[in-house]
Amino acid sequence: MNETQKTITERYSCRAYNDTPLTEEQIKTLAEAALASPSAINRQPWRVIIVTDKALLEAMDAEALNVIKAQDENWHAQVMKRGGTIFYNAPCMVMIASDGSDHAAADCGILSENVALAAQAMGLGNVICGMARLPLLGARGQEFSQKLGFPEGFVFGMAVLVGNTDEPGEPHELDWGKISYVR
Repeated sequence: MNETQKTITERYSCRAYNDTPLTEEQIKTLAEAALASPSAINRQPWRVIIVTDKALLEAMDAEALNVIKAQDENWHAQVMKRGGTIFYNAPCMVMIASDGSDHAAADCGILSENVALAAQAMGLGNVICGMARLPLLGARGQEFSQKLGFPEGFVFGMAVLVGNTDEPGEPHELDWGKISYVR
């Protein structure tokens, strides 16, 4: 198995990070992986915002919990039971803002996978996190959009949480029943 295939098959969704910050070299590698992402007609309908401000990440996490609680008490109880966090103490979030154009959702998904695989290749835990949209939906959503530097007219595209972990996980089992062939 080549190194790329090994990285893909060994990647798992990490939900437990330690407090070790990423190095500038690791952050630059994630940024480079983001910028190398392909997009439809090379439109690059995104802005990539790399967030390492711990106070901002904690405030956004708290707002996400407020949004969940307002939407569904049972969901909130489940989140609280498994640690009471959406961002799992990750020291870095790669936030992808989308221009909302045709194909932007797919393009932002591709970018998030590039970042996740780059993180995995560096030995970093990572999880693609759609729930990072929640703080942008709450009462402080406009404030967070401004603090993150979302360009005018841009919306949440996707996010990837990245960090070091003391609890490595296992990738999900491959379900070969999801594959069919037309020959």
